[in-house]
Amino acid sequence: MKIADDRGLDLIEVAPEVVPPVCKILDFGKYRYQLSKKQTQKKTISVKEIKIRPQITEYDLGLKVRNIRRFLDDGNKAKITMFFKGREAIRPELGMKVFDKINQLLTGKFSVEHAPKLEGNRITMVVGPKS
Repeated sequence: MKIADDRGLDLIEVAPEVVPPVCKILDFGKYRYQLSKKQTQKKTISVKEIKIRPQITEYDLGLKVRNIRRFLDDGNKAKITMFFKGREAIRPELGMKVFDKINQLLTGKFSVEHAPKLEGNRITMVVGPKS
């Protein structure tokens, strides 16, 4: 206790159940501040974007779904965007079929936050991890 007083620090009991009890010499105010700082830190959730086309092959779609799963496992959201070029925009139902395949492949611990929606010459969908 004398060493702590000489240094202007506090003597804090870390493990009282052991014999002899374990103590640390440190500044208690600084220690309490660091604990509160750790508790208030939150992981930021970002939205990762995946771009696909309506004529995507099965293999490429599998790669995209694997990337989406990786994003979701990290706690991020995934925005899937499908672009139509030229005459592809006439048949948006082909794009919706691709989104149906993606929904089938992403079953499990993921939820669709925004259903596929046609906006001009693209379709977008947002998928996030289940809470």
